[in-house]
Amino acid sequence: MRIMGLDYGDRKIGVAVSDMFGWTAQGLEVVERRRDGAEMQRIADLVCEQEVEEIVVGLPKNMNGSIGPRGEICIAFADQLRDMLNLPVHLWDERLTTVSAERTLLEADVSRKKRRQVVDKMAASLILQNYLDSKSKR
Repeated sequence: MRIMGLDYGDRKIGVAVSDMFGWTAQGLEVVERRRDGAEMQRIADLVCEQEVEEIVVGLPKNMNGSIGPRGEICIAFADQLRDMLNLPVHLWDERLTTVSAERTLLEADVSRKKRRQVVDKMAASLILQNYLDSKSKR
């Protein structure tokens, strides 16, 4: 059973998928958001191609644990996915995942241009990996 992780941003959506056993997360691609909503169709296509049975969407909470406007947008996105794909969609606390991805890429001495291309995909991988790790501990 594969699980998809999504890092929903203003302009881009980072996408990651798990292996068949649900042990590891791998970055898949970055989907550009568009005014016509084509990103939803691309995600649906990836769900079919990768045989995804569950989706995890990063939920950006404030540092005090409350949900702000950005979190509300992600909740609405998760609801839209749930309705469109008829799959379980989970929200996962993503506090600091993009910061962590950015830091990892900086430490690896990745150029700014390349970082911009992969940071969303890497953040999606971190969200998904954290979710997978929490499931394995249960």
